[in-house]
Amino acid sequence: MTRDLKKKSLSKVKRGLQKGVIHIRASFNNTIITVTDVRGQVALWCSAGTSGFKGTRKSTPFAAQAAAESAIRASIDRGMKQAEIMISGPGPGRDTALRAIRRSGIILSFVRDVTPMPYNGCRPPKKRRV
Repeated sequence: MTRDLKKKSLSKVKRGLQKGVIHIRASFNNTIITVTDVRGQVALWCSAGTSGFKGTRKSTPFAAQAAAESAIRASIDRGMKQAEIMISGPGPGRDTALRAIRRSGIILSFVRDVTPMPYNGCRPPKKRRV
């Protein structure tokens, strides 16, 4: 019984995160920031919805900035000093989230745009008529 409790308590301990990868997924409806270690194991994540924005306010640049600031604050508490950034998606919060991360004081090794672009694959959906 005590051995199982020790295993659970050891697995719950927060590991130090010196260098990490920050993934920014900016869709038209939300912005999700995921912080992983170098191997790709998720350390923490934050989104505009978890930062307290609901509905159409989730898709604003201010909501993306708030989500990025809360994710960076939590990752600095874990000891992150250096990061790589991967930005994906066409949403309005991508530049604002990047600006918030640059202001935080974390050393950035590179910023890469990994938005998937089709090589004329599937037929796109029909145009919206508003």
